[in-house]
Amino acid sequence: MSTLIKNGTIITAADTFEADLLIEGEIIVAVGRSLPADGHELFDAAGKLLLPGGIDVHTHLELPVSGTISSDDFFTGQRAAAFGGTTSHIDFAIQPIGGSLRDGIRRWHEKAADKACIDYSFHANVTDAHDGIYREIPHLIEEGVTSIKLLMAYKGTFQVDDTALFKVMAAAAEHDLLVMVHAENGDVIAELTAELLAEGKTAPHYHLAAHPALAESEATCRAVSLAGISGARLYVVHMTCAGAVEQLALGRAKGFRVMGESCSQYLGLFEDKLWGTAENPFEGAKYVCSPPLRTRADADMLWSSLADNTLQVVSTDHCPFFFEGGANGRPPGKELGRETFTRIPNGLPGIEDRMVVTWHWGVNGGRITPNRFVALTSTNPARIFDMYPRKGTLAVGSEADIVVWDPTLRHTIRAGRHHMNTDYNVYEGLEVVGRPEKVFLRGCLIVDGDHWLGERGCGRFVHRQPAGLVL
Repeated sequence: MSTLIKNGTIITAADTFEADLLIEGEIIVAVGRSLPADGHELFDAAGKLLLPGGIDVHTHLELPVSGTISSDDFFTGQRAAAFGGTTSHIDFAIQPIGGSLRDGIRRWHEKAADKACIDYSFHANVTDAHDGIYREIPHLIEEGVTSIKLLMAYKGTFQVDDTALFKVMAAAAEHDLLVMVHAENGDVIAELTAELLAEGKTAPHYHLAAHPALAESEATCRAVSLAGISGARLYVVHMTCAGAVEQLALGRAKGFRVMGESCSQYLGLFEDKLWGTAENPFEGAKYVCSPPLRTRADADMLWSSLADNTLQVVSTDHCPFFFEGGANGRPPGKELGRETFTRIPNGLPGIEDRMVVTWHWGVNGGRITPNRFVALTSTNPARIFDMYPRKGTLAVGSEADIVVWDPTLRHTIRAGRHHMNTDYNVYEGLEVVGRPEKVFLRGCLIVDGDHWLGERGCGRFVHRQPAGLVL
């Protein structure tokens, strides 16, 4: 079966041009003007933009954490992603304590197998750095997993020490795998948290005091330095503040193989959200994530860094919880932390809104070009995480992951309209201009306006091989 999308304006990371796209099966086979229409299923994209499907490289579906589980599974979360123009994502396969990285990968395959409705891959997430882990790292390539994440925070649960971090970096560098880090100083956070609790400071906004920007900056400096010593490729996740970006930029200036991302929430939501409302301060719990939301000045720095390639990617760290969970079939949610901020599950919903809010704040706001938008949300993720040119571009031979984007369509974000499995939206009431009209996954139309046409089980695991790019 063949499909022809006519009269669109193609936006890639490098070029903008009017053209038709011809799809045979799952692959783009021709890009050109006035392609013959006979014998093809036709879609007219006049007045619309044609973008490569978005790739979100930082998600947490069905993640057990904080006495509950993130509320989107591999169907609800992926369907929501598709409605927002994202056609592929990479989730974190969590190593069980005492187990292997492969144990975590197998468990995540089980979660996704019968539910996946867009394409996906995994990062191996180290939580227990025993000696077997270092020996296992070369064999991740056989699993199609080319990236390894470690956390420098969450003392007593996920935090690794510098010895483990450096040893993983050294092993990864030897086999050209990418190391990812959550960069916050977990020891400092633990001490500050204990002091706040001893003073009876338990409201949601004290989460911000427990996670100061300098704790992120210090950990970023340390991770960048260890990457420089080990020669590893390093990718710092969810960067939020000017000081951390400055440390990354310093490492890049020294020739270290380091990159970074920010997330859509840090680009337009600010720390005042954690205070909630005068009527209900606990509303601030909706916005508790780690690292926390920062200041407008930090967001300005993030935007300029995304524009000049100091940062390479916009992702989400999608990790949703209900605000009022624990009943009617809902897993427990943010209400777990009513007595103290330390029990609020850390994470925000965002997989559906990433493309829309980044376009609105970035392109409509004059901060980035449409081409840079495509680079940040699709092409760079594909190149860094070993999916390119299979994904991340609209070119002959690439898989036909295509978003028909209407840059004039107005839309107000509401929890009552979104497809994520949670009862609130961090962008509630935001009016945006520009959103997907149609979304194709490997040539198959899965979203048509407000209609879902995809199917459970049609998503595929993307088996990756190390490509070694530093952008």
